[in-house]
Amino acid sequence: MHIAATIEPATEAPSKAWREKTREQLRMVLCILLIGAAAWMAYREFPGAYGKYKVKGIDVSHYQADIDWNKVAQANLGFVFVKATEGISLNDQFFCDNWEAIKKVQLRRGAYHFFRPSVSPEQQALNFIRNVNLKPGDLPPVLDVEVLDGVNKIELMSNMITWLYMVEIAYGVKPIIYTNQKFYNTYLAGGHFEDYPLWIARYHSLRQPRLADGRQWQFWQHKDTGELPGIEGAVDFNVFQGSENQLEALCMPGEAKVMP
Repeated sequence: MHIAATIEPATEAPSKAWREKTREQLRMVLCILLIGAAAWMAYREFPGAYGKYKVKGIDVSHYQADIDWNKVAQANLGFVFVKATEGISLNDQFFCDNWEAIKKVQLRRGAYHFFRPSVSPEQQALNFIRNVNLKPGDLPPVLDVEVLDGVNKIELMSNMITWLYMVEIAYGVKPIIYTNQKFYNTYLAGGHFEDYPLWIARYHSLRQPRLADGRQWQFWQHKDTGELPGIEGAVDFNVFQGSENQLEALCMPGEAKVMP
């Protein structure tokens, strides 16, 4: 018996225009997925807009000049750092006024020393100790290290250790080390500072500080162009990696020691 074959009509190949349109749609989908992934990473790591870090603070110096601390106190800040001293003899001209005013408005306060690596670390420590009277509940003293001033890495670390040791003996608490991410990774990572809390500056980035030795930071200075009622011009914004209770535990103990 003869069976006639069934002939299917030929399927027309997709047109060039259709293929181009499909590729464009795939590119758009891929782009949306990449943007979504980036946004998720930013959400996980960026402390500002998404409020990942609840305890926020500022730091000030003579650059901010006169500050209305009553207005600043309304900003729900967890802490304020103030520049106190620099080198062997310099004192910030606004430190005394700021220091007392911050206490009066009941903000948690801390003081920092701008380190000059090429001059006597002993004299620098004494400059800070003589000018800063820390009370129970104040944040530990801070060593601000940002420049080499012509010394090498070994000299830098040796002089830092001297300052940190003297100040720790004077106040009975380990000082905080402040620096920026690049300076830390270049000169301080893997040194002899594992026991000291870290305050790291990293601006204009959605990512938190990444330290070469894998250490965790305690404070992140994430913006140097912040604006706050009561302060004219820009001010540094910071966050603390932890809770209010953890920040309180970091502060000066009930009986603060001070070198005579």
